[in-house]
Amino acid sequence: MAFGLVAAQLEAQLAGAPAPTLGWCYLSEAYADAAEALLAALRERWPGTAWVGAVGVGVCATGVEYFDEPALVVMLGHLPREQFRLFSGRQPLGATGDFVAHTALVHADPRTPELGALIGELAERTDGRYLFGGVASSRGRTLTLADGVFEGGLSGVAFTAEAALLSRVTQGCQPLGPARRIGRIERNVVHTLNGQPALDLLLADLGVGPEAPRAAMTRLRGTLVGLSDAEEAAPFGLPAQNPEFATPPRRGAFGTETRVRPLIGIDPQRRSLAIGELAEPGQLLAFCRRDADAARRDLVRIATEIRGALEPEELSPAARGRRMLGALYFSCTGRGGPHFGAPSAELQLLQHALGEVPLVGFFAAGEIGHRHLYGYTGVLTVFTAPA
Repeated sequence: MAFGLVAAQLEAQLAGAPAPTLGWCYLSEAYADAAEALLAALRERWPGTAWVGAVGVGVCATGVEYFDEPALVVMLGHLPREQFRLFSGRQPLGATGDFVAHTALVHADPRTPELGALIGELAERTDGRYLFGGVASSRGRTLTLADGVFEGGLSGVAFTAEAALLSRVTQGCQPLGPARRIGRIERNVVHTLNGQPALDLLLADLGVGPEAPRAAMTRLRGTLVGLSDAEEAAPFGLPAQNPEFATPPRRGAFGTETRVRPLIGIDPQRRSLAIGELAEPGQLLAFCRRDADAARRDLVRIATEIRGALEPEELSPAARGRRMLGALYFSCTGRGGPHFGAPSAELQLLQHALGEVPLVGFFAAGEIGHRHLYGYTGVLTVFTAPA
């Protein structure tokens, strides 16, 4: 029934349009066991179309999200076939023949070992050094689509430089204090920052005296850490090398080079704290808080930046005077309506900021942007064409 409803809506919109060449399909976990049948039905209805997608605990389309209910979202596009190529464990991404990948949409299985490292290595195989996408999420069967149904590893579609797109990452977190350099650390237990006890600095940023760490317990809920690599020149990110993919961060906001991770414990005796990622000495760490108002403002910001980049007066010659064809959005499973205050509020904000642009995506167990695996973020990518 879900497939029939989707197909009827798409056929009505496709009247008189060129035959689609690339399709995106995101399905909620209720349909995971039917993935092979759904893919076969999509191929039969639109022969010659290449298909990519993933399963999620929630999926989204223009202005609406579906959480914890059976749902299927599909978007069709007409891109020249020489501008994209699917990849998977069966057919890895690499420069073959005349095809040179500039960027890539990536879907990943969360059970994949060393996933963050694999994403960084995959980014190096693209000329633009930029990936976008999400990690499949499901309490049952976890899978991705790439002209086949896959469990484990990475799959998706790579694009040449001729496939024009704009991409942005929204973190939606407010830094509580300055970024500090990690000193002594054991795996994920941070002992010192800028030569001082890490817990003391956390308490200072929270406005709690170091003699009473337990008084801060209620304020620790929702407190996170932002990590940046040691070589980064700015604590909250760097100016973009590829303006179609990123912009310099605003004051008081994290840039694309900062990964937000959970704070998972404190040790009052050793004045240390544990974070949700293995870190290294020399990396930059800033404490931050998830904030619904900051998330709303930052989401509107990235959509507005993309719209602005397409205006004729914009200085970027690569983007000026173009129109939006369609969009992909990957958001954290911890965001969505509950975080933004009402059902579908996150998607309605995007719809208002972007306009009536076809959009599909899903709520991920990790978001992929640039060369990083993120958490608590949203990744928005828009395909464009000459106006």
